[in-house]
Amino acid sequence: MPRLTDRFKTLPVYMLATIPQKKRDLIARGMDVIDLGAGDADLAPPPTVVDALTKGAKTPALNRYGFGLGHVPFREAISAWTEKRFGHRFDPLTEVVPLIGSKEGIVHLALAYLQKGDVAILPEPGYLAYLGGTLLSEATPYLYPLRPRTNFLVDLDEIPKDVLAKAKLLYLNYPNNPTAASAPMEYLEKVVRICRERDILLVYDNAYSELTFDGYVAPSIFDVKGARDIAIEFNSLSKTYNMTGWRCGWATGNKEICGALAKTKSFIDTGQFMAVQAAGVAALESWAEFVPGNVRIFRERRDTAVKSFAKAGFSATTPKASMYLWMPLPDGLPSAAFADRLMEEEGVIVMPGSAFGTGGEGFFRISFIASPERIADAAIRAGRVLASMGVGV
Repeated sequence: MPRLTDRFKTLPVYMLATIPQKKRDLIARGMDVIDLGAGDADLAPPPTVVDALTKGAKTPALNRYGFGLGHVPFREAISAWTEKRFGHRFDPLTEVVPLIGSKEGIVHLALAYLQKGDVAILPEPGYLAYLGGTLLSEATPYLYPLRPRTNFLVDLDEIPKDVLAKAKLLYLNYPNNPTAASAPMEYLEKVVRICRERDILLVYDNAYSELTFDGYVAPSIFDVKGARDIAIEFNSLSKTYNMTGWRCGWATGNKEICGALAKTKSFIDTGQFMAVQAAGVAALESWAEFVPGNVRIFRERRDTAVKSFAKAGFSATTPKASMYLWMPLPDGLPSAAFADRLMEEEGVIVMPGSAFGTGGEGFFRISFIASPERIADAAIRAGRVLASMGVGV
């Protein structure tokens, strides 16, 4: 057999990919499993989405290759929704890129802009797609630790000047996964200014823009003047419409950046199944009617999670966005050891902070992907494990 490349060997284990088999093993042992691991809600998409998929699957034209162009009404729906939601107009044919989920677009963009000798600035903990794209491009990741002292923001003033000089990409994600942090506008304005000054491409992952609570409204990076010159924004149907498995997302930006992404993708895939894109049209058109009710469900789960985990002995801060709680563990308690004990002894699946990179150590993440009753039960079980380990927060 040929040897694996050095590039391949740099890739860490993608822990979320290992969870399904572990979950199956627990269930086979007769354990009552509560899965709060992946950001993968147990809720249904809008009914009109399912109807549109059914109709599309029976339409011969939508069963053919979509190629990069794809289902043009989906591009138009993305453009119309973006203008309605954020007030920014993007040309559907040149400034929108339909994606097979935003994850693949985030990775493939790196192949267009990074090479050996370049640096990409990544938040850690963070979505591992940022790291994957960087490593597969043979660039060097600079990992900035997200910690409470900076409100989980990437502070570019703390990054060495020689790193900034080599940086080609900066990945940001607010509302944030896994910390649930949000970024104030003055922060985003400063980031855009620095990226413009240093010619750094700002990759803004806005997948949680619609999962916001208590009157908070998440911005687009394009709300910042000048961002179109140096930024691309990714979004997805996954979290907002309970469509994680459908793998349907998009990117918006100026035609040069979107063109580079589209060209890279043209050598890798032939586009999302167009019936799914037709369903995407139905999802975006249901935004005003469907999303508020879906957010209410997540808010109820959030409130239960905060209350229940606090009662169980954890420090739980109420987030104003996303579908996660990011909770600290006692000093010296490895997050993987806690998560493993919780899974093996109590059947509760959570994500250890270390699964998102070493910068996430000392924390663990739960997702609001089960009913309030099950989340409350999971908190009780987690509290038992914490007590059994002889520590307290």
